Amino acid sequence: MKDLKYITSFSIPATAVIGLGFQGIWVFLTPVFAFILVPILEVLLPVQNENLSEAQIKTKAKHPFFDLLLYLNLPIVYTIVGYFLWSLTWANYNTSALIGLTFSVGIVVGSNGINVAHELGHRRTQWEKTLGKALLLPALYMHFYVEHNFGHHQNAATKEDPASARYNQTVYSFWFTSIYRQYKSAWKLQQQLLRNKDKSILSIYNDMFWYSLLQLGYLVVIFIYFGKVALFVAIAIGVIAALLLESINYIEHYGLSRQKTNSGRYERVKEIHSWNSNHILGRMMLYELTRHSDHHYRSHKKYQLLDCHETSPQMPYGYPTSMVLALFPPLWFSIMNKRIPMEMRS
Repeated sequence: MKDLKYITSFSIPATAVIGLGFQGIWVFLTPVFAFILVPILEVLLPVQNENLSEAQIKTKAKHPFFDLLLYLNLPIVYTIVGYFLWSLTWANYNTSALIGLTFSVGIVVGSNGINVAHELGHRRTQWEKTLGKALLLPALYMHFYVEHNFGHHQNAATKEDPASARYNQTVYSFWFTSIYRQYKSAWKLQQQLLRNKDKSILSIYNDMFWYSLLQLGYLVVIFIYFGKVALFVAIAIGVIAALLLESINYIEHYGLSRQKTNSGRYERVKEIHSWNSNHILGRMMLYELTRHSDHHYRSHKKYQLLDCHETSPQMPYGYPTSMVLALFPPLWFSIMNKRIPMEMRS
């Protein structure tokens, strides 16, 4: 029964559905829930740092319930996005409602789209990876699969990694540097992957080309069937989802750096190079993303099996709360900078 806690991950889509159904002030329910109510609850609810026993690991590793929860996000995300874009052709939304619902659906695409795509992108089966890529489409962020899996996990907590925030870097600066550098890095990585297979950048095996084509096709279909307003809204949804992802990227490795060894190479990624959080609500809602230290330590480990390492740097708050704090740089720096050892500051 304890495993049912992960159903909490559907709370954000549920609030978006309420907003779409009832409208009025309810169109702002999702951002209020995600960034006001959840942070308050995270402060009130206990921190849980217990790890699974060997017997529990064997049971949970192959139980279909945990995978099913991930797979359900595909129809949920596409239904919410599709319904909202379709409703623009007949619903008479005022400006306030349009803004509220766009933010709400964008948050859904970020939390239950990109976040789940991240988990599935690390799976070993091709069809699960494909599901993950499909969840990146509404966010217009399919290049994330290439850069994250072949770039970030090798370069995390180094100056070479676009998705690792530097010490004293603001989240607003990070949004620009990370988005631009990750996209540029994805193309370079794709070129290297093709070169390793003796393929040209112009090859049909160039995934970045297909991602670009799919995303363009997605927007063209929206324009043809739902109109110009829906096109702009779809782009706005993608931007909001991307900024949500980059805000999470910001807090995951903020200020932490790997040292170089005598050979000139960086030390291997350890559990000390990512921020960990055991705040229970964020853990459940984000499929244990907050146990990010163990994820980088063993990237193919399924979310329900991730451990807490006592040696990992611990965040004073959960990820949702930390994302809100990051929006106020002086407050963020005053809380986080003193927690970073001098020798690890990037």
